[in-house]
Amino acid sequence: MRKYFVPGLIVMLFLSLVSSPVFSQSAKELVEKMIDAQGGRKALEAVKDTTIQGTMEMIQYGMKGTMTIYQKEPNKLRIEAEVMGMTVTQGFDGEKAWWTNPQTGATEVMPERMAQDIKKQALGNDSILNPDKYGIKYEAKGKEKVQDKDCFLLEQTLPDGSKSMIYLDPVTYLVSKTKTKTVDPQSGAEINVETIFADYQKVEPMIVAHSMTILHDGAEFMKMTFSKVTYNSNLDDAKFAMPK
Repeated sequence: MRKYFVPGLIVMLFLSLVSSPVFSQSAKELVEKMIDAQGGRKALEAVKDTTIQGTMEMIQYGMKGTMTIYQKEPNKLRIEAEVMGMTVTQGFDGEKAWWTNPQTGATEVMPERMAQDIKKQALGNDSILNPDKYGIKYEAKGKEKVQDKDCFLLEQTLPDGSKSMIYLDPVTYLVSKTKTKTVDPQSGAEINVETIFADYQKVEPMIVAHSMTILHDGAEFMKMTFSKVTYNSNLDDAKFAMPK
């Protein structure tokens, strides 16, 4: 379910919630419950592409806008954001990451650090169901309180060594929060990013969060509200390719 408009602002809309032989037994059980909470394996397998429409508020900048996110299995992503009359697009076609530079308006190959972030975000349901293809590992880390709930905690490790913490609601097993690190695209400094998920709704065949709040080093950075989620629109691969 970044972002970005300047890269790095949206974290993992599509979380890699998977099971694999590398998990401990407790982690495998939690992951299976996460998958079931989202609708189950058959539901995830049935979704080949997803389109999400909504609004965003960049709190620290006092700006509001609209956004549309397109994702196609297994690893294609396009994000369009309109802020103050300006449209900024980011894309990943499975091999090349690109964006509309907001300073120049030109379409360019994305800088490497930004490219790493969008490649991770582009992972879809195939990474959920077949983690061995992507070298994704999970480890159960006990429980940690999120507001008034003692959430189950999973540590996700990607092949490049980057880690994210995933907090699961102890009753529903839906994701309550994620925590990771990224690099601020403006300062170049490493920052802690938390994403809080809320307002889960049934959109056949899955259950999807319709509200996300992103914090940078503990301060609210962005709020996103999703008004429409559409599956299997037969999105063309060309939609994700860098314009010539």
